Amino acid sequence: MVLLLLEIAAFSARSPDFLSAGNISNLLAFTPELGMISLGMTLLMTAGEFDLSVGSVFGFAPIVMWTLYNTHVAPLEIGFVVAILFAVIIGLANGWFVTYLKIPSFLVTLGMLLVVRGIALYVTDGFPQRTWTAESPLMKILVGEIAIFDLRIYASLLWFILFAVILGYVLTESKVGNWIQAAGGNPEAARARGVRVARTKIALFVLTAVISAYAGITSSIRVSAANPNSGTQYELEVIAMVVIGGTALTGGRGTIIGTVLGVLILRTMRDGIVFIGVPGLAYNIFIGGIILAMMALHSWLERRHHAGT
Repeated sequence: MVLLLLEIAAFSARSPDFLSAGNISNLLAFTPELGMISLGMTLLMTAGEFDLSVGSVFGFAPIVMWTLYNTHVAPLEIGFVVAILFAVIIGLANGWFVTYLKIPSFLVTLGMLLVVRGIALYVTDGFPQRTWTAESPLMKILVGEIAIFDLRIYASLLWFILFAVILGYVLTESKVGNWIQAAGGNPEAARARGVRVARTKIALFVLTAVISAYAGITSSIRVSAANPNSGTQYELEVIAMVVIGGTALTGGRGTIIGTVLGVLILRTMRDGIVFIGVPGLAYNIFIGGIILAMMALHSWLERRHHAGT
């Protein structure tokens, strides 16, 4: 929270227009899509696993939906359901390989990243799918625009907030949240206490894939294009957001509130450095610096906690 407030103060001091209604609208338009993926990744990483295929699923799901629609195979609503079902299959495959074949999630999801991205590119010949000819209530439900004076807000922001509230409750206030943290903290002890670790992890892989597909569809409607390359390298940015928010890479500890702050920190950084004239290519430098600083802070806090001071 302190880092986010410092960012806002620094960028506002450099450029008063940073807090203008137009810039805030742009910031809030981009935030929900990566934010949704980060919520699913938070639960998965808390359980001791992570998913590198989220960016590919983000790009693949809208390709499925819009291909079915543009070829007149199915209406948009059916295409949406089919795309989500494909995401469920991808999540189940990831979870099965990790939990039953005992292959590390890094290798499994790296392979899935290549497979899913390759299918999206093959189906489209590498070209974006058109989306601007569609008219459906689904589009307004997912990404309807709401004007509050000069502020423009998309419905996707409201969905992001709703998902954050629900998953935050699940992680911190429910029995399922205890299972997730136990599965990541000490899986053997969790199994001994009756926690179904494998099923828990498979369910989280499915959740992460589904929410990534949903975010990709949302993005395709907002920008009026379904690009097979969409979501490239999102997996790294999402993991950075989750880690900055305080979720442990080793599992066992995670926080949805922290992830939301991590999302806002990096999205504010991306928006701010471009807004004040810093080349956008320098963004990765800032991300890397923030990650290293936050990891050093987390390490210091852990040592202080174990020392009892």
